[in-house]
Amino acid sequence: MGWMRNRDRRVISVSPPLQSLWQRGCDFLGSPLAILGGAMSWVSERHLVAAISNGGGFGIIASGAMPPDLLRQEIRGTKALTACPFGVNLITMHPQLDELIDICLNEKIGHIVLAGGLPSAAAIKRVKDGGAKLICFTPTAPFGKKLVRMGADALVIEGMEAGGHIGPVSTSVLAQEILPQIRDVPVFVAGGIGRGEAILSYLEMGAAGVQLGTRFVCSTECIAHPKFKQAFIRAAARDAVPSIQIDPRFPVIPVRALANDASKGFIQKQRDVIDRFDRGELTKEQAQLEIEHFWAGALRRAVIEGDVENGSVMAGQSVGMVAKEQPLAEILAELMEQAETALRRRNGR
Repeated sequence: MGWMRNRDRRVISVSPPLQSLWQRGCDFLGSPLAILGGAMSWVSERHLVAAISNGGGFGIIASGAMPPDLLRQEIRGTKALTACPFGVNLITMHPQLDELIDICLNEKIGHIVLAGGLPSAAAIKRVKDGGAKLICFTPTAPFGKKLVRMGADALVIEGMEAGGHIGPVSTSVLAQEILPQIRDVPVFVAGGIGRGEAILSYLEMGAAGVQLGTRFVCSTECIAHPKFKQAFIRAAARDAVPSIQIDPRFPVIPVRALANDASKGFIQKQRDVIDRFDRGELTKEQAQLEIEHFWAGALRRAVIEGDVENGSVMAGQSVGMVAKEQPLAEILAELMEQAETALRRRNGR
């Protein structure tokens, strides 16, 4: 079967065997390809989201710390660029979460992602009562089963190879642990996916689809600064490393990003703050806040301003597979060609 992209009329064919593997994910998303765009703050805005959806995937707006009015503008701006379905990622800790959910519902967003922690029963009810489909992240099978009981319509499992905030377990292990145990809702796999062969392997393991973020940063439609994109193109997989915690008394949620001067500065900042705490100059709470505030504005500095040495260049380990800037539709076509080729080889054709 085939479908046609509505912007440049590029055709991507999906064979019946591959289509059957992710039909459940396509049906759930309402998109020709069961490929979610990862919600990357400052990156996953209207232009990239619309390009992913126009290309046949399913774009997701990263709302991050957006206030309600700004989110409404972003949703409407995305609608002006695509007639295809897309979703919105909301952070559960946002102080105006209820208002953000209402914005999504009023704007007829069909899929809402609640990320950044266990969503409350009230937030889940608000989404479901409003008629939207709910997607949640799960780090374990028991946690995922609990989310399904609470009302999640689909799950995403994301391994530590991903960019941004990460957990401690790899994508391949999460897939082996969770996919056989959770079958009653679609499960999408994320983290370290950069080629079609990997997409195929997770579909064959039982995934309904996949989520990619890093691979899309160097699309021509992405608004990231040219220096940010060049950092991706130059980087190897080993360059995308998690942030380091130097004292267990002051926990740091690990963030995977390209190593730079800011990475070194964060280590020194922790040392300085902890020394001041040990001398009694800071309370534990003050010290923790100083450490956490080190990265304030760092992602925007890198993505928007192009300061890739002093900003946070969040990237997954699949960054080593990013070789050039290219149109989003071309990236999707390459992924599908790789998956189809691998499928033919496995079937002996």
